Amino acid sequence: MRSGKEIHFEISERKILLRLFDVLSIVLSLYAVDYFFNFNYFNFTSQNFYWIVVLGLYVNILGTVFEMYNLQVASNQFQVIRSIVLTSCTTALFYLLTPVFTPFLPLSRLQIVYFFLAIFGGLLAWRIFYQAFLASYRFEKKVVLICDREEVEELVTGLENIDPHYRIIGYINSDITHNDSFRYDYVTNLDINEFDDFVKNNSVSEIVIASQKTDGMTVPLYNKLLYLLESGYIIREYTQVYETITQRIPIQHFDKDFYRYFPFSRSNQNKLYLSVVRILEILLSLAGLTIGLLLLPFILLGNMLGNSGKLFYLQTRVGKNGIPFVIYKLRTMVKNAEKDGAVFTTNNDIRVTPFGKFLRKARIDEIPQFINILKGDMGFIGPRPERPVFVQELAEVMPFYDTRHVIKPGLTGWAQVNYAYGETMADSLIKLQYDLYYIKHRSVFLDLNILIKTFSTVLFYRGQ
Repeated sequence: MRSGKEIHFEISERKILLRLFDVLSIVLSLYAVDYFFNFNYFNFTSQNFYWIVVLGLYVNILGTVFEMYNLQVASNQFQVIRSIVLTSCTTALFYLLTPVFTPFLPLSRLQIVYFFLAIFGGLLAWRIFYQAFLASYRFEKKVVLICDREEVEELVTGLENIDPHYRIIGYINSDITHNDSFRYDYVTNLDINEFDDFVKNNSVSEIVIASQKTDGMTVPLYNKLLYLLESGYIIREYTQVYETITQRIPIQHFDKDFYRYFPFSRSNQNKLYLSVVRILEILLSLAGLTIGLLLLPFILLGNMLGNSGKLFYLQTRVGKNGIPFVIYKLRTMVKNAEKDGAVFTTNNDIRVTPFGKFLRKARIDEIPQFINILKGDMGFIGPRPERPVFVQELAEVMPFYDTRHVIKPGLTGWAQVNYAYGETMADSLIKLQYDLYYIKHRSVFLDLNILIKTFSTVLFYRGQ
């Protein structure tokens, strides 16, 4: 049986750990402040246990907005301190201003200071411990790949760039036409005869099969895998691993039988889900247009001084089922920006005016699209609608691109909150992978996740 197993955390396990101990550290900190300084604001009794539940919800929701549970942020000392400060301030503010669900308002300003410092100190102490111990390579996941030799670099970098604690330490070449020895960086090329000993001696957590060639799965290799499986080792298929870690669909590794591996989410046909989403879209659109009307005087002034042209910009986009529609936007570019033909907008595009750049970063330029949502051309969440000329180009070179048109396009989406501005075919491929992931896993919880991350995008001024 399996021996020498080391501890490691999956991505989901680390996020649950962060959320749970964020709340526990704050509760312990509040208890300590109450014990040593006679806090008299947050009392611990069975009758007011719900105060802790409300505090935990505030910390988890606001912490998500301020990226406390982004693992890259959680492992970066400077970024996590920024997130802790923002989360502590907003949590304390929300908690103090909602006395219906929380304790009575503090009787003195000193209580407010104690309350804030308890939240900040608890979070800071726990996150320092997390970075020093739990985010270290002592808890990395060691993996062996079975793949073709020419795919090693792509597969290794693709997985480890997303999760640095997912460490591929060896591979078996499944391409019988190139059975020569090849070593990529620290990844060892293994011989089948030493496969099981290597797995046991290096505390490997799982074996991932990524080969597209069935002839590479020889009888000796199959028997080795069967032996390791019976010994308690996990064996998984690459596309499953990739989707779990990156939260996008690895379409470059699918063949023509793609739809066997890509079941659409039941939410796409769930009438109750779609009805609730539609009601919320109408309410959010009305709220968004109200905010737009309040900002309109400032937008008009900025447009007059910074853009010197028409305020609105109309453009044809491709919607659900490939049906084109006219999208409404605030103009952000100079006049005749596409006099030489349609081109992708790039980062730091010289055609974007200074005021237009502000509108894009703050996502204000997209406020008129609430009209499209009210009309039913778009949803609030979904793949971003693309122009017909680009859809045609991308569909010709990118498999399954038209699949993103099975649902309504959205004002925001899984690709928008997870990836920077796309200005190349490679960027479009990655964004398509995120879009397909959303279509496959569409649900209330994923929608809420996107909504919260959209707030983060706006707050941190990361619009496109």
